[in-house]
Amino acid sequence: MTHPDLRRSRVAITRVVPPMLVALAFIAAWLLVSYEVLSARQRFLLPPPQRVLQVGFLDRHNLTEILRGLWSTTEVAVAGLCIAIVFGMLFAILMAQARWVERSFYPYAVVLQTIPIIALVPLIGFWFKFDFRSRVLVCVLISLFPVVTNTLFGLQSVDRGLLDLFRLHGAGRLAALRKLQLPAALPAAFAGFRIAAGLSVIGAIVGDFFFRQGQPGIGRLIDVYRSQLASERLFTAIFFSSLLGVVLFWVVGFIGHRAVRSWHESAEDRR
Repeated sequence: MTHPDLRRSRVAITRVVPPMLVALAFIAAWLLVSYEVLSARQRFLLPPPQRVLQVGFLDRHNLTEILRGLWSTTEVAVAGLCIAIVFGMLFAILMAQARWVERSFYPYAVVLQTIPIIALVPLIGFWFKFDFRSRVLVCVLISLFPVVTNTLFGLQSVDRGLLDLFRLHGAGRLAALRKLQLPAALPAAFAGFRIAAGLSVIGAIVGDFFFRQGQPGIGRLIDVYRSQLASERLFTAIFFSSLLGVVLFWVVGFIGHRAVRSWHESAEDRR
């Protein structure tokens, strides 16, 4: 094996082995609690992993039901995330271009972030009905703030000397925005997109709990399994919910890495 191949193998091992060891330790602790801490009558509180695998993953009926709910939640989360990114970037650009816009609207963005989303969900249902649109709106509201704040931070962190140099050469606001500010803001903006990706999944699940019309999402299934004390299916649904958040986070991070990898130090490989 050549030296570059050996180096790549070592890097791959250092990236794979630590999380695998953590996963094995977690499963061992799970088994210990299921069989040693809980009695047979209490084991429904934390069923052993092999039981979850058998009922939630290997039972075709249960798995199909959960995957259908997962797909419904994925549609809501992705739609909400895309809308939040578009509107969040537009708001951030407007606030970066005019100080009075930031002073007028940013405090209300902070207020919106501080209001518990659970308090707004019933009102959203009353105003916009209890369907797909309302669930997407919940995702937008819960994931909009990190997009706005991170993009605004990136736009306002542009080197002042470079901005003055652009203006010295006669570049207008749009040219400076397109060629300097937006590229410089991409790393911070994608950090906000990754945070919003996880929040959009939370918003989709919260919407599932409250809005009962249309295709049931995985949040509604979690509520049903909770009421039925179906622990194995509940754990499976929670696993897929977490997996959805991880996948969206990874996809957004991958896109961000591809967008800035050729020129920004944040895209360098971490050893």
